[in-house]
Amino acid sequence: MVRTSRARTTAVLAAGVMAVSAVLTAPAAIANGSSEPSPVVELDGPRGVDVDQAGRIVVSEADGTVSLVTDRGRHPKVHEIGSVPAGFLAPAVAVGRPGRVYALTPGGEPGTGAATLYLLRHGKPAQPIADIAAYQQTDVDPYNIEGVPEESNPYGVAALRDGSVLVADAAGNDLLRVYPDGDIVTVARLKPRVVPVPDELPDEFDGEPLPPAGTPIPAEGVATSVTVGSDGYWYVGELRGFPATPGTSQIWRIKPGAVGAVCDPEQPNTGDCRRFADGLTSVVDLAPGKGGSIYAVELARHSWLQWELDPSLNEGALFKVRPGGSRTELAAGQLVLPGGVDVGRHGDIYVTGPVFGPGALLRIM
Repeated sequence: MVRTSRARTTAVLAAGVMAVSAVLTAPAAIANGSSEPSPVVELDGPRGVDVDQAGRIVVSEADGTVSLVTDRGRHPKVHEIGSVPAGFLAPAVAVGRPGRVYALTPGGEPGTGAATLYLLRHGKPAQPIADIAAYQQTDVDPYNIEGVPEESNPYGVAALRDGSVLVADAAGNDLLRVYPDGDIVTVARLKPRVVPVPDELPDEFDGEPLPPAGTPIPAEGVATSVTVGSDGYWYVGELRGFPATPGTSQIWRIKPGAVGAVCDPEQPNTGDCRRFADGLTSVVDLAPGKGGSIYAVELARHSWLQWELDPSLNEGALFKVRPGGSRTELAAGQLVLPGGVDVGRHGDIYVTGPVFGPGALLRIM
């Protein structure tokens, strides 16, 4: 039987052992209103990025370090806020109330500090707020098609004004809300989607035969990202599980305060979770834009699976997605395995990457 998603997508999100030495690819056509990315500061395996109200940028690196970058003048300043246990890649980060930064570690072995939401404050040790993996042990995925419904790989995070935090779990295929006292509720679950097997896959994968191209098979959503839009709604982005068919990743728009919502690709316009956009590929982070738009970062424009099969296919993508689903690509051909995106006070866009190996915080005007 074909492995349809969870083991493959968890593996690829943990497979960053290859070194990626360049941040930018050869120049290509740039979308209107976009410029070539400009490195702000060099980082090691950067992923998380969030801009605070003062315009300072919080970033994370592969060793678990979380830092504050002041992007002013020719010499940006970098101050370490704290650190969390290192995982297979850098933690996700979110700026909360003044003086509070949240760091979310990805899945890993129990007892290692993995799959945990931490609170960071200057001069204080990282404080564990919630064990996401422990919660998922009892809040199993009812739509699981991989055979491990209790698995957890928290991947995306966003802070809310009331002090609670949203967590997107890539293995749990759901969106969670974590309260300051550590209580957790399930906001929404992403149902699998039937997708066609893409062209150009090998006859076998992981020692198992693959069906012919075009064969419809179910693939899990893989919730990698969450942000709060300028309209106040909560947005969740999908990676798309095996076979990672290009153009099948969606962005969902969820009613604030929802509990137990279902994001259903077969009924995408009903209930508290409705489809905002379709046609994307391997989405790993979201950020709010003006007028209800959303910025979406794709890890690999050809899909994470195509990159895993051919590491030279490491070109990522950044899109501005408008209500109704229309989108514009920014910095086309300029990004390699990007990990995170956020928008500054004056409209500058910040992107991190590559997520594996030497990288940088990039600015796109």
